[in-house]
Amino acid sequence: MHQEHISLPDTDDELLNQCEIQTFRAGGKGGQHQNKVESGVRLLHRPSGVAVESREGRSQYMNKLRCLKKLRLRIAALNYRAPKRVRTTIPASVRAKNGMLKKQRSQKKQLRRKPVITD
Repeated sequence: MHQEHISLPDTDDELLNQCEIQTFRAGGKGGQHQNKVESGVRLLHRPSGVAVESREGRSQYMNKLRCLKKLRLRIAALNYRAPKRVRTTIPASVRAKNGMLKKQRSQKKQLRRKPVITD
């Protein structure tokens, strides 16, 4: 499932125009201010369908800024495509050296074994 690249405007105002803004009572820490005022903000980016929310601060304005930052990070994560892996071959000299080291290790470990006594 390959998704198209999501492009975002450079300014926050243009990005806010593309979003549906919902405010809600956040609850939790912050006491009466947070319980009575709609300081929680939820942004729904209409073109991509990505939703983010922030309820950390007591200020609706600060939560809106946090939402914009979260939205940009989430869309950047969706846009990320891992680079193609370039296969490489192990040079013959390295393969020969590894084979020699493997033989040496094998001989060292054989010397640690108990000797076999034959009658």
